[in-house]
Amino acid sequence: MPLVRRAMRFAGIGLLFASTAACVKIGSNPPERLLGISSDARVATGTNQSAAPQSALFIEAPRVPRTISTQRVAVRSNSTSYAYVKNALWADTPAHQFQALLGETIAAKTGRLVLDPGQYAAQGSQVLHGDLIEFGVDAGTGMAIVTYDASLLTPDGLTLRRQRFSATASVAKIDAASVAPPISKAANEVAGQIADWIGKP
Repeated sequence: MPLVRRAMRFAGIGLLFASTAACVKIGSNPPERLLGISSDARVATGTNQSAAPQSALFIEAPRVPRTISTQRVAVRSNSTSYAYVKNALWADTPAHQFQALLGETIAAKTGRLVLDPGQYAAQGSQVLHGDLIEFGVDAGTGMAIVTYDASLLTPDGLTLRRQRFSATASVAKIDAASVAPPISKAANEVAGQIADWIGKP
């Protein structure tokens, strides 16, 4: 009889854990889609790129404020407050996405060999670094906005050029289905401006 009672007790505990597990929800539901930006200018497949060290361009991931250091899509409510688009999540952080788009655009438009300092030693080459100030939506104007402060250091390390670039694009609706394309459009315009500013090697 004790063995029967013990077996019944363990069976009851198992049922309790099973019912509890069915009710517990770990984490939040993933969004229906992950958002991204893409370069309008693409390096053709099969393109062979090479360069002398001083002609290569290294692009560092931009510094970002805390408001856009997340994968959530930032919405500026006014000059002092931000919110985030409901159920919207970037596939990667704005800094890494913009770095990739910038590299692809500059390589396609200028023919430069563009590299990531994280993969190669950036010695004796030009280095582009900067601050991604804005990468999101301005609720007051209904516009996507991308702003980047670019700094270009010459191979000798003696000359530094700096300039701010910014672009906007109209947002039809501030929701997960509508925000990525205009932000991508503004990012492409900024990247194109920077490519023209840097120029060919």
